[in-house]
Amino acid sequence: MSEEISVQNKIFGKTFFWMFLGLLGSGILAWYTYSSGLFVNIIIGDYFNVLLIVELLVVLVFSLLFKKLPPIVVGILYFIYSMINGVTLSVIFVVFELSSILYLFGVSALLFAVLGLIGYKTNKDLTSWGPYLTVFLIAGVLLSIVNLFLLKNSTFELVLDWFILALFFGITIYDINKMKLLQEEPEIDQEKIHIYCAMQLYLDFINIFLRILSIFGKRRN
Repeated sequence: MSEEISVQNKIFGKTFFWMFLGLLGSGILAWYTYSSGLFVNIIIGDYFNVLLIVELLVVLVFSLLFKKLPPIVVGILYFIYSMINGVTLSVIFVVFELSSILYLFGVSALLFAVLGLIGYKTNKDLTSWGPYLTVFLIAGVLLSIVNLFLLKNSTFELVLDWFILALFFGITIYDINKMKLLQEEPEIDQEKIHIYCAMQLYLDFINIFLRILSIFGKRRN
């Protein structure tokens, strides 16, 4: 039992270290893209949508081929995604005040830590949450797309922000809890479990942060 806990803690330690590196890289690149004025060239040159498509492709490759790819390739894909995401995240510095971004990033980190603790301390297997969370997430994405291109309703957007924020609270607890079970799956290379988990938690944190920023962030004049 003690050996199992030791392996579990090792996976958690590596996971959060990789997550931290990904967030750090994204943050540095986001600030550089904004402060250097590079984001202006990206928007004017219509490269922003291209970056979003590349991001989506990287996530799809990562998710679908994770079990087959060697650890080094999985690691490279993770950092490619976090770097591209850093570039696209530079727009938050255009829309929101820096003090608001930093403050709400701290709030998001604190909330994430609490959710992570809940997921880690929960002894119950939360696997049954998976299908429901997936359905709600797909519904949230589709509704966001509909509102973005068709409805363009600010009140509905606010409701969606709250809905997706609450959803990612649940997803974070679920993902942390799931980490305790992954080490028991023989078909997954133990050398890359932490990278997969880091990607999941990175996405969870970014989504929580962006929704909190959208709801409470102080926008520039």
